[in-house]
Amino acid sequence: MPEPFDALRRPSERVAPDPDFAAELRDNLRRVLLNGADMTTTEAPAATAELHSLTPYLVVTDARAALDFYVDVFGATRRGDPIVMDDGRVGHAELAIGDSVLMLAEEFPELDTVVPPAGGTLVRIEVADPHAAARRAVELGAEQLRPVEDRGYGLAGSVMDPFGQKWLLTQATPKPAPKPGEAMYFTFQVPDDERAKTFYGAVLGWQFTPGSQPTAWSFSGPGLEGGLWGGDRQPGWKLMYAVDNLEAALMRVREQGGQAGEVENHPYGHTADCTDDQGIEFWLWQQP
Repeated sequence: MPEPFDALRRPSERVAPDPDFAAELRDNLRRVLLNGADMTTTEAPAATAELHSLTPYLVVTDARAALDFYVDVFGATRRGDPIVMDDGRVGHAELAIGDSVLMLAEEFPELDTVVPPAGGTLVRIEVADPHAAARRAVELGAEQLRPVEDRGYGLAGSVMDPFGQKWLLTQATPKPAPKPGEAMYFTFQVPDDERAKTFYGAVLGWQFTPGSQPTAWSFSGPGLEGGLWGGDRQPGWKLMYAVDNLEAALMRVREQGGQAGEVENHPYGHTADCTDDQGIEFWLWQQP
């Protein structure tokens, strides 16, 4: 008698799909391409990136290469894994750029979604250094459309990337530094980070992306810039407050009966762990 698993060794044969299933699949694909879709993600965007009333949705010739290009040139962050269709084309992908979300998909001529012959709509993007961004874009195959120069409204120039999309590169406006006493970062300390991710992801829809340590996670969703940190430490919210003079602030902490740790120097500023006179932990931060 033949073994039941012998059938698995035979070459696969294509069969025509059920018409109702095919129609449903086309509708689902159309919604993904034209309206966006919820994704089961392994990563989340930067904590400040959110969907706004207007979100660019690009059609590109090679979504995988375009994602790499935008990460390299614009400093974008991937929002989860792309949705890949059965034929290998990327049906939907998202990036976080600054506080905004960029959506994109590959061409689907059968749905009339293709890259326009002369390039897509010009999208304005703020970058820290328009000259450097334009040079890097050209190095990676983009076409320089207009040189970066100041025409009376700040540095700006335009390029068309290798995937058919045109970009207006503009000088980003520096964000004002937090005022002294202002809470500028929030860390949610929990005993078990995996349980907290599951709980708050299910209850509140928070999304998480790996941080710099195994039990540390950035998150988006609560309207705060911060992270989740699991481990044996005081549970609850731990806030970071801005000060204009860290050493003087640490002296005030001690004078008021609190405890002040050593100053640590980071690329983002100078910090110190502190505890108030009731045992509540917090950080102080001074701009570098």
